[in-house]
Amino acid sequence: MLTFNIDYFKSKPDDITLTTILLDSGYHIEKLTTDLQKVYPEIMTKIRFEISPKVSKQQKAEKGLSGFVVVPTRWVIERSNAWVERCKILVKNFERTLVNATAKLNLCFIRLMLKRIATHEI
Repeated sequence: MLTFNIDYFKSKPDDITLTTILLDSGYHIEKLTTDLQKVYPEIMTKIRFEISPKVSKQQKAEKGLSGFVVVPTRWVIERSNAWVERCKILVKNFERTLVNATAKLNLCFIRLMLKRIATHEI
């Protein structure tokens, strides 16, 4: 995804804040960084990766919690995924190209934003 949108990062000025990309603990930041630097060597001056925190069993026990515990940074991703699942067009992935799949995903989020705007203006 980042290499597909590399022109955005190339055109981004160096003097504004870094774009933070939130990752799950399954990603290897070192590998991502080296692969991206092969495509665009200055990219790490414009982005930074952040591993989203995960609540350990010990932290849950200290707080007297069990089961699912909301972590604010992870919640953003989980809610986004839940909103996408509401779009019937995205329930099954029958797209042959990444461009078509991306277009449908963009339409889903546009629909979501329009519904929110319409709700607030009433």
